[in-house]
Amino acid sequence: MKPLDVIRRAFANAFRSRLRTTLTVVAIVIGAFTLTLTNAIGAGVNSFVDDTVASLGVDDVMTVMRANPQADAGSGPARYDPDQVQAGGGGFLGATAALTDADLDTIAATEGVQSVRPMLSASLDYVQHESSDRFQLTVRQMIPGMHVELAAGEQLTLDGQDAQLILPSSYVDPLGFADDDAAIGATVTLALTDATGTQVTTTATVVGVAEPGLVAGTAAVPNEALLQTLSDLQAVGRPASVPAAHVAAMAWFDAGAGTEATQALQDSLAGEGFTATTLTDQLGAFTSVIDTIVLILNGFAIIALVAASIGIVNTLFMAVQERTREVGLMKAMGLSSAKVFSLFSVEAVVIGLLGSAIGVVLAFATGEVVQAALSGSILADLPGLQLVLLEPGTVALVVVGVMAIAFLAGTLPALRAAKQDPISSLRYE
Repeated sequence: MKPLDVIRRAFANAFRSRLRTTLTVVAIVIGAFTLTLTNAIGAGVNSFVDDTVASLGVDDVMTVMRANPQADAGSGPARYDPDQVQAGGGGFLGATAALTDADLDTIAATEGVQSVRPMLSASLDYVQHESSDRFQLTVRQMIPGMHVELAAGEQLTLDGQDAQLILPSSYVDPLGFADDDAAIGATVTLALTDATGTQVTTTATVVGVAEPGLVAGTAAVPNEALLQTLSDLQAVGRPASVPAAHVAAMAWFDAGAGTEATQALQDSLAGEGFTATTLTDQLGAFTSVIDTIVLILNGFAIIALVAASIGIVNTLFMAVQERTREVGLMKAMGLSSAKVFSLFSVEAVVIGLLGSAIGVVLAFATGEVVQAALSGSILADLPGLQLVLLEPGTVALVVVGVMAIAFLAGTLPALRAAKQDPISSLRYE
C-alpha cells in the first residue's frame, strides 16, 4: 500500500461510523474555534495598542524629569524650594520641577545616553478658523519615529520650515469644516499669552486630522517649526534673570542593549536626581493585562482540545475493535505493522484536520459578524480597532497544533492495531 493509498483509505475509514466521528470532530471544532478566536482577539487588541503606542512615543527614547523625593516618598505636599525652577505644570506630566540647561548637560553626560533634547511646550489660549468660535486647544510634541493615526490627510513634515498641525477630529465640526477632508490644507489661528501678559497669534496649516484614540485624543500635534514658534512667542518678555526651563527632556538610548542596560541607565539618572521613563514602563502593565487575559482564554481552549483528544482515542479504539478481523486480514496478506500503524494514525490526523479547519472558518465568520455588530456601538469610539485579527501564522499554528494533538491521541489505538496477531484477529468475533 503506497502512502497516497494510506491517506485515501484513512479518509474513507474516518467516516465509516459517521455519527461517532462527527461528534469527535465537533469537540475538536469547539477547541480550535476557541483557540483561534481568543488568539485573533488578542492579536487585534495588541495591534490597536501598538498603533496607539506609536502615537505616544518610540522605544529608544526616555522621558526624563527632575525627581521629587518628597512626593515619591508619599510624605504629602512638597515643601517650597526658592532655588527650584517650576515647569508650569499641568498636562500628562503633571506639576513638576523644571529642567535647566545645566540639567540637560548632566543627562547628556550620563553613560548610555546617546543624545538629549528638551521637550518643548506651549500653553495655547484658543484655536480658530476664519470667523468660527474660539476653542481651547492643547498641543503635544511629536518625537521622530512616532506616527499619528489619521482620519484624513498625512503625517507631519517634522523638519519642515512651514508651520504644520494635525488637528483632533473632534475640532473639525466646531471649527466649521464640512468633514475631515475639508480641513486638510486649511489655515487656523493659534493664540497664546506671552510673558508680558499680551495675547499674540500665529497661524498653521492643517495637514492631517487625527483619529480619536485611547489617549491624547484631544491634543493637536504640531511639527517642530510650529512648536518652536509657539515656545518662542510664549517666552517673549520673560525677564533675563529667569532661566530657561523645560518640563522634561527626551533622552535617546540603545533600546537593543537589553533590559538590564536600560535599568542601569535609569538607575544612573536616578542617582543624578532624575526620573526616566521608557515607553515600555508607561504601557507595559497595560499590554501585560491583555496578554494575561488571552493566556487564560487559551487555557480554556486547550482544556477543550484535551477533552477532544480523549474523544479521538475513544473513537479510534472502537474502530480498532470493530475492524479487528479486517486488520488481521490485511496483515495476513502482507501489510506491515508500520502500514497498519500509519493507517490509523493518519485517520486520527484527518479527524484533527477537519475539526481544526472548521473551527478556524467558524472563528473567522464569527469575528466578521462581531466586528460588524459592534463597530456602530461600543467600538464606535475606537476607530481603527480590528477586534478580531486573524494572522496567517497563528491560524497555521492552530491547525498544525490540533493535528499534532490528534496524532498523539491516535498513537495508542494505532499501536494496538499494529501489534495485533493476524491469526488471532481472524478468529475474533
